[in-house]
Amino acid sequence: MTTEPRHLRYGYPLSEWVKMVANELPIDAVGMWQIVPGGRHGFGLEGEALTDCVRRCIAELLSRGAVPVVGGGLEGEHEWIAQPQYGSKPDEIIENVVREWLANGAKDEDPGGLWFARRERAWFPRS
Repeated sequence: MTTEPRHLRYGYPLSEWVKMVANELPIDAVGMWQIVPGGRHGFGLEGEALTDCVRRCIAELLSRGAVPVVGGGLEGEHEWIAQPQYGSKPDEIIENVVREWLANGAKDEDPGGLWFARRERAWFPRS
């Protein structure tokens, strides 16, 4: 029997929520500010369990064609700007994003921080 965490209010399992997070991609980007508190407050996760949740969400987003981005700003020329410094392979991106989040105190993120958007919605600056 598995003891997969269940949402504290709605009762669905974490694996279902991870897919629900990524289901937002056709509509909009998904931010770390949504992922981290979703795991922390929705499922009561902390420590390694929260870190694993964040990894799983990022992996699912990447598997659906998302890339790390930041917003282009209200007056910006581009809605989403790709952040290639996190890497090009899924494992590399996951590790670098999680490492940065942990180094910043594993806090609930801010909407002005890192997001994940579909590749076709992101502008890629020339190197």
